[in-house]
Amino acid sequence: MTKLSFGAHPFLLGFDQLERLVERTAKSSNEGYPPFNIEQSSENGFRITLAVAGFREEDLSITVEDRQLVIRGKQSDDEGKRVYLHRGIAARAFQRSFVLAEGVEVAGAMIENGLLHVDLKRVVPEPRVQTIAISRGKERRNA
Repeated sequence: MTKLSFGAHPFLLGFDQLERLVERTAKSSNEGYPPFNIEQSSENGFRITLAVAGFREEDLSITVEDRQLVIRGKQSDDEGKRVYLHRGIAARAFQRSFVLAEGVEVAGAMIENGLLHVDLKRVVPEPRVQTIAISRGKERRNA
């Protein structure tokens, strides 16, 4: 018996891209650093909060690349300036990726008390009804 992929199901026309998004999400290596929360802030709003203690605003970048929210952090290198007797605070670079659904946009971002907040909003399109004209068989062949 052959396995029917999600995108090839006969009732799900045009959803093959969804299957690719799921595969891309599964492949993203988000290890576990930095820790993050995702919360629903309103009916059509979400907030991603990352713990970025020690990172300055200029150490962080937020981009949207092909419906994928990418948050990167890289602290400036000051290794030669300090002598650590113990170093328990992580100062490594990171990259976190989140796949955004169609219609979800980044509304803004702010850093506060060592937490980076990225606000997202879902733009809900107005429902519309489209009437499709039915033509005769001969008219269609000539077109």
